Amino acid sequence: MPELPAGPTAPPTPPIRLTELLAREELGLRGIAGPAEAELLWVHTSEMADPYPYLLGGELLLSAGVLLTDPDTYVSRLVEAGAAALGFGVRPVHDTVPAELVAACDRYGLPLIEVPPKTPFTAIARAVWRLMAEARLRELRRVTRAQQALATAAARTDPVPAVLHQLAAQLEGRAVLLTADGEELHAAGRTPAPGVRAALTRLSRVVAPVVRPAPASATDTLGATHLAAYALGGGQGLVLTLATHRREAGDHTIAGVAVVLLSLLAAPHQGADAAGRSAALVRLLLGADPAGVAPLLGGAEQWTVVHARRSGGDPVDPLTAGALGAALGSALVDAGRGRDAVRVLVPGGERITPQAGWTLGASAPTAITALDVADAQASRALGRAEATRTPLAHHRTDTGRGLAALIPREAAEAHARALLAPLTEPLVETLRCWLSLHGSWDRTAIALSVHRNTVRQRIARCGVLLGVDLDDMDVRTELWFALRQG
Repeated sequence: MPELPAGPTAPPTPPIRLTELLAREELGLRGIAGPAEAELLWVHTSEMADPYPYLLGGELLLSAGVLLTDPDTYVSRLVEAGAAALGFGVRPVHDTVPAELVAACDRYGLPLIEVPPKTPFTAIARAVWRLMAEARLRELRRVTRAQQALATAAARTDPVPAVLHQLAAQLEGRAVLLTADGEELHAAGRTPAPGVRAALTRLSRVVAPVVRPAPASATDTLGATHLAAYALGGGQGLVLTLATHRREAGDHTIAGVAVVLLSLLAAPHQGADAAGRSAALVRLLLGADPAGVAPLLGGAEQWTVVHARRSGGDPVDPLTAGALGAALGSALVDAGRGRDAVRVLVPGGERITPQAGWTLGASAPTAITALDVADAQASRALGRAEATRTPLAHHRTDTGRGLAALIPREAAEAHARALLAPLTEPLVETLRCWLSLHGSWDRTAIALSVHRNTVRQRIARCGVLLGVDLDDMDVRTELWFALRQG
């Protein structure tokens, strides 16, 4: 059965192979049981008798066996939780790796690594993160090269076949552009194995725009061949399908760039405005200065990002999203998928007004070079609008008034960075939302789309990390001042 895209479950870094970690001679690690190969997503240390409830899957679990009493049950629970491998530190608890643990790992197929006494677990974790950083850098370089090659292909005389050819070369597979009826318009790359063409046609029907509701992408496998299908935007009824012998980190991003370019290139009738926006996109992909591309998007010096969601929570189709964009005075609309917010890029001079049937969050007008900041502002504003059940919320830009104006900006920002340094970004965002909603657990949960218990846990964690009492109004006031500087 085809696999439909799910929510993010993996970290933003690609996995690393266990063999890469074992090859670090300075660590002195040795594989003594289970398979020789595994992929690691992260590292976790635990001396619990049963760490199952605290594992996400894909971990290299490090333990000295402080509470190890039943190796068979212990290993079976790790495998059930999806742990990738077990690293067992010898001494001071155990002089050697227990034979029962070695046998259990062999029996359940869990890689077992012996950690020598002189190798601290923190050194292993640091090595894993360093390997992941290196893998991430390789991935980013690969994606950047592919993005530039695809954008260059899109500027050629016969751009659609050129983009498909370049995509097939970058992914070392086959790229095919199909109609919604399964008719092959263009193809590039190696000749597929028997049955692949029919499998791609079947997969294309999963994402074909004529089907409602339809996902934007889907994946499947046929033997050792990985299959993928992506619906092109613009209502053309076209589908990009891919067949490759490998699936690596960065493939989906590269395919996404190709989908954007092909959606623009395959549009049946582009007016002057649409052609200008297409040119702007290609120039951005080629690394042009955003400020220099701005005139092609309409000439506005500033832009407002608007996030919108149907008031009743209904899914949004591209036509409905386009109608919202027209009502707001812009054709630059990202319809999102399902419950995702529609995003509209509106010239900064346009007044944002409530729209019947929609809940809106609007950023402050900003230059095109800071649209990422405006996008975050609009997202927070939409969350506040939904939490307070108001049809429209604007990003608050009053930090320059009142008492805050009496403190030099640089000093205020330095104080805010120092005060909030112990908090991760999710904790900062939760604290900001919770304080803005006057400490309401329920409304904060609605705004962040999480359970109210998650809000309570995060706020409690903020209090612990900051070492403050969040029930104290003075503390809340100081934190709110710091958060407003961000």
